Amino acid sequence: MAGPVTILCVGDVFGEPGRHAVQMLLPKLRKQHQVDLAVVNVENAAAGAGVTPAIARAFLDQGVDVMTSGNHIWDKKEIIEYIVKENLLLRPANYPAGTPGAGSIVVKAGPHKVGVLNLMGRVFLPLLDCPFRKADEEIAKLGQETPIIVVDAHCEATSESQALGWYLDGRVSAVVGTHRHVQTADERLLPKGTAYITDLGMTGPTESVIGVDPQIALHRFLTQMPARFEPAKGPAALHGALIRVDPETGRGLSIERLRIPLPA
Repeated sequence: MAGPVTILCVGDVFGEPGRHAVQMLLPKLRKQHQVDLAVVNVENAAAGAGVTPAIARAFLDQGVDVMTSGNHIWDKKEIIEYIVKENLLLRPANYPAGTPGAGSIVVKAGPHKVGVLNLMGRVFLPLLDCPFRKADEEIAKLGQETPIIVVDAHCEATSESQALGWYLDGRVSAVVGTHRHVQTADERLLPKGTAYITDLGMTGPTESVIGVDPQIALHRFLTQMPARFEPAKGPAALHGALIRVDPETGRGLSIERLRIPLPA
C-alpha cells in the first residue's frame, strides 16, 4: 500500500522578506518532511503587490511546484504575458471566461497526480463568478484525473472560507485559506475527510501590519490619507500547513500548522 502524499501549502509571500524566507526555508522543509508537492501563494511577492515573471521563475527554481494567487495577480502588468505561457502560476478560477491564465492544474507529485484549484471569494472583494459553482465545475474536471485535490480559497471573510470548506468537505483533499495575512488556529479534518484551515498566514516580515511597515500603516489609519505601502524590515517567518493525504481515496489524513521563523 502506498504511503501518504505530503503537501506543503505556504501562505501569502509578502515582498523581499517573504521571498527570502521561501528561499532559505523551503528546501529544508521539503527534505525534512519528505514533501511531495509545495503550493505557494505568491500574489504579494513583488513589494507586497503582485508578482513579476522573474520572481515567479525564481520560486520555481527554489522548489515551488505550483503558485497560486488572488486579487493582486494583475498588479504587475508584465505578468499577463507570463501567466499565459506558464500554467504553474494560477489565477483564481472564477475570473470570467476569457481572462488570461488558468485557475487549476494537475501536476505530478512523485508517483501520484495532484490537482490544485485556486478560487477567490466575493465578500469584500471584487465580484467575480460564484466560487462555489465554479468549484463544482473544476472539481468534476480535476476528479477525472486524480482523487487528490487541494484548494486555495483566497477570501477576505473568514465565514466565506469556512463555507467553502464545508461545501467541499469530502470532495477535495484540502481547503486552505489565504489573503488575510494572519494565521488562524483552526486547522482540522472536517467530518468527511477534507483537511481545512481558514488562513495559512503570511510568509514575510513579522514586525509589521499584515506585511506593511507599521509606521506607514499607522499614518494611514490615523490620517486617512493615502500612502505608498512598503514592506516592513526586520525578522521574517514562513507560515503555512503540512497536509498528508491518502493517495487512494484523496481524503486528508492530517494537517499541521506551521510557523517557522527565519534564523537571524
